[in-house]
Amino acid sequence: MRGVLLRWLVLTAAVLAASWLLDGIRVSGLAPALLAAALLGILNAFLRPVILLLTLPINLVTLGLFTFLINALMLKIVSELIDGFSVHGFWTAVFGALIISVVSGLLNRFIGGRGNLERGSTIDLRKRGGRWE
Repeated sequence: MRGVLLRWLVLTAAVLAASWLLDGIRVSGLAPALLAAALLGILNAFLRPVILLLTLPINLVTLGLFTFLINALMLKIVSELIDGFSVHGFWTAVFGALIISVVSGLLNRFIGGRGNLERGSTIDLRKRGGRWE
């Protein structure tokens, strides 16, 4: 449960970062950002895999670049459903989805599999027979 909450906060931070970086994305407060992140997470968990499967031939032809358009579509759907969160324009949605993906990907690297905050990976060395392995 802790991991879900941390990832939700990370996605909220990514949504706020996108609204700060792009003029076409507006968030009127913390509550709409939290709701937008929650709905975006739910859509990405349930609707996005279906859309990716349906558009697999197009995705293969474009070498996966069509995925950016699917992410933009998810962002536009969220902006239509949440009051206080708006995305104006197609290219704003594409760049906003890209920013959200990058920021949340970078921040999620600090969250471990059990939902704990981690600083980075550790290397365990053992001395065996006079040398370190």
